Amino acid sequence: MTRFRPCIDLHDGKVKQIVGSTLKDEGAGPKVNFVSDRSPAWFAELYRRDGLTGGHVILLGKGNEQAAREALAAWPGGMQVGGGIRPCNAQEHLAAGASHVIVTSYLFETDGTFSETRLEKMTRAAGKERLVIDLSCKATPEGWTVAMNRWQTLTDLSITPATLIHLAGHCAEFLIHAVDVEGKCEGMDEDLVRFLAEHSPIPATYAGGIRHLDDLRRLDELSSSRLDGTIGSALDLFGGTGARYEDCVAFNHRSVQ
Repeated sequence: MTRFRPCIDLHDGKVKQIVGSTLKDEGAGPKVNFVSDRSPAWFAELYRRDGLTGGHVILLGKGNEQAAREALAAWPGGMQVGGGIRPCNAQEHLAAGASHVIVTSYLFETDGTFSETRLEKMTRAAGKERLVIDLSCKATPEGWTVAMNRWQTLTDLSITPATLIHLAGHCAEFLIHAVDVEGKCEGMDEDLVRFLAEHSPIPATYAGGIRHLDDLRRLDELSSSRLDGTIGSALDLFGGTGARYEDCVAFNHRSVQ
């Protein structure tokens, strides 16, 4: 059954909700929807209390390492971690309490070329059973293409059934960010949801545009209960007005009965 999976997005050491496509290396800062006065550990402890497994801690740039460690320490084995994950630090994050590590940009060369060699190295470093591959999907006329470097660079990797099957042989789960709708609270990319539900051979979590509990139910319907979902800016925990955290917890409890 479809489950709500929580998140902790970290930027400059604080829990924030950001429109991901506005993250840039230079120039004006990102568009920030919410900044919490609560610590990352507070959120992790809340998720632990309510039995919300499989959530993710995402480091959005530098300066978030200590904040991430605090969250992982608050719930050892309860959350995944992503952002700057490479073979050289994968085991470090797992030892700090992450259930899985999430990789995106490392799988590509700087020009956006997918690297089979890097995929193999990452799988060996983390272990297939503890690796999540983040496929941040940008809509194109042909379908979807993976974006990297905080969604600033389009890669040469298209999202096709063959791509999903191949990558699934190297990881335990997919985390799918719908780049065009992420952080905007304007609804899901329903075509992407249907495609992933039909073609992903392993568990996958969808992120992007989920506004309220009805959207979570819609995700359950569209995916035939095959995809989980995460809610960011719309959640009341993060200043949103569309989705109540308590309702999402109750949704999970109903799903597993």
